[in-house]
Amino acid sequence: MRVMRVSKISEPVPMSQKLPVSMPPKDRSEKAKAILEGAFQVFVAQGYTAASMDRIAATAGVSKSTLYSNFQDKEGLFLALIQEMTHTSRQTVFTLLSESDLQAPPQEVLRQIATCMLDNFAQNQPLLTLMRLVIGESDRFPEVAKKFVMEIKKPMLEQLTLYLSSQPQLKLSDPAVTARVFSGALVHYLIVQKLLHGDEVLPLERDRMVDGLVNLIAAQALPA
Repeated sequence: MRVMRVSKISEPVPMSQKLPVSMPPKDRSEKAKAILEGAFQVFVAQGYTAASMDRIAATAGVSKSTLYSNFQDKEGLFLALIQEMTHTSRQTVFTLLSESDLQAPPQEVLRQIATCMLDNFAQNQPLLTLMRLVIGESDRFPEVAKKFVMEIKKPMLEQLTLYLSSQPQLKLSDPAVTARVFSGALVHYLIVQKLLHGDEVLPLERDRMVDGLVNLIAAQALPA
């Protein structure tokens, strides 16, 4: 079944949908920040398909030459926007995975990671809006979706797999599959509860979800 594309709208982007101002450590120029802000507004208002680099430049208040000197094309700009908006959560997860005491109970580490991911995404309405665009445009523009998986999803899965592989007490037969199950369950929770408004139909508290997921993984280590 074909995924429905995000409809074009003409209303201004509400304040709750403004791009967060937090920037990654390697500071972007003021022009680049303006371009990302303008791009976000255009993508939300028109969808990925209808958004043009001309409109983005006009919305950002920069020339086309300035736009292209910072971002090569629309696909690269869209990916940069996603990287910008997921930077904080990705860095937190990477830090937890790479700097955690290997002697610490893995249940604690996994619970921290799950809580961090759910909180950062659920409280970031602009990011949720962008995720709708990624899902809605994935059929028409598979390269955009592939880039998202390659640049955002894959590194986190690889880091999580390495961590799980370093925890023999969990007795995991396939840490890579467990990493996908763990990550996939969290993504599914976000999609159903936040993107599809499942909070109103299938309410499930965040802590209950996190505890159940972590206990499910840790249960493999329990004596038979």
